[in-house]
Amino acid sequence: MYELTIRTSFAAAHSLRDYNGPCARLHGHTWQVEVVLNGRQLDGYSMLVDFRELKKKTKRIIEELDHQNLNTLEPFAHSGGGNPTAENLSKYLFERLKSEFSGLQREIKIALVRVCESPEACAAYWEED
Repeated sequence: MYELTIRTSFAAAHSLRDYNGPCARLHGHTWQVEVVLNGRQLDGYSMLVDFRELKKKTKRIIEELDHQNLNTLEPFAHSGGGNPTAENLSKYLFERLKSEFSGLQREIKIALVRVCESPEACAAYWEED
């Protein structure tokens, strides 16, 4: 099994709805994102996925979030969509990236997406087999 990891970041604001604490007020983070892929078969270049391709796909999604108030974006714009927490952001990014890699001839699996709102506080999302 092969594993590939990239790291990137973006800046965005959010507030937690119906939360009793200072995070209920609008505040911002430089969100750190880690994307981990795995698979059994390499391509003709002996790569699981070209780092450049993974970075491009991730950047396209991140650009939609960068320098935004996450509470105003789908899927976080209403209480039914959930708060824009690190947990929900990691799941959102996971699902978006999973759809980006679903059409490949080789099986590439998004193993995990980790989102950190600070160096001391991270959340991750993955799917069990």
